[in-house]
Amino acid sequence: MKLKKIMVWIMMAVMMIVIVGCENNSDEQQENSSKPISTVNVGELPEDVQEIVKRGVLRVGVKNSVEGFGYQDPITNEFTGLEVSLGKDIADYLGIDVEYTAVTAATRTELLDSGDIDCVLATFTITEERKESWDFSTPYYTDHVTVLVEDSSNIVSLEDLIGKTVGVSSGSTSARSLVEAMIEKNVITGEGFNVDTFDPARWIEGVKFQQYDDYPTISMALSAGQVDAFCVDKSILSIYHTIGRSYIEEEFAPQEYGVTTRKGSGLSQVVDDLIQKWKADGTIDALIAENRLE
Repeated sequence: MKLKKIMVWIMMAVMMIVIVGCENNSDEQQENSSKPISTVNVGELPEDVQEIVKRGVLRVGVKNSVEGFGYQDPITNEFTGLEVSLGKDIADYLGIDVEYTAVTAATRTELLDSGDIDCVLATFTITEERKESWDFSTPYYTDHVTVLVEDSSNIVSLEDLIGKTVGVSSGSTSARSLVEAMIEKNVITGEGFNVDTFDPARWIEGVKFQQYDDYPTISMALSAGQVDAFCVDKSILSIYHTIGRSYIEEEFAPQEYGVTTRKGSGLSQVVDDLIQKWKADGTIDALIAENRLE
């Protein structure tokens, strides 16, 4: 009888060891599955990208106040949006972690040039002028510029902006796009306009501009009557399109967004190859739909 009891206790002990071992394996598998897994041959990557892989983290500049593209939850500090997801996907491809840095239109290139971030995914419009200073990937999203106003302003078209002050983001192309649209529609003559030297702070024909560091501040300025209108890409304006506000009739200046990297960097080609692949296989379309940006 004692022998049987001993055997029972031995069997129970063995079973406990097996169960604990399985749990540990499960925990390890769960931990490992949370880490980026890459099939890329690091040795075949450009030298600057190999350095990023050795560092173990891709540093991405994103917006933190543009829902759908780049938004940071004020409570959890978690970043979400199309551009946030693309940044993580690039890091996953390299098998490393991702680190987000909040940027604005005025700070994104400074942080890129200084090396504080590796790339920018921040509603950055591709222009020929900008391509002289930085590399841009194939566009992953195309938007249009328009103008948001308070309903009480009775502004409904470009013509109604004559004599008004428009709020724009510092470092953006919105002001120039608006002036070009007004010239094209013969709302203003555009005398003295030069696309290469245009300065919103100095422009006075037909419309004036007030520049701000971020979009929430422009929206507050519009509510306070400090500006008469708010001009930027429509997908961004949609966040501030609340009751009592409307878009003007016109949309203009197609804005193509690309991943921005330092000029001539090896990361530029890697990123462009990925964006082209994800456009072709539907990955980007799925992310656009997921973030309600259709």
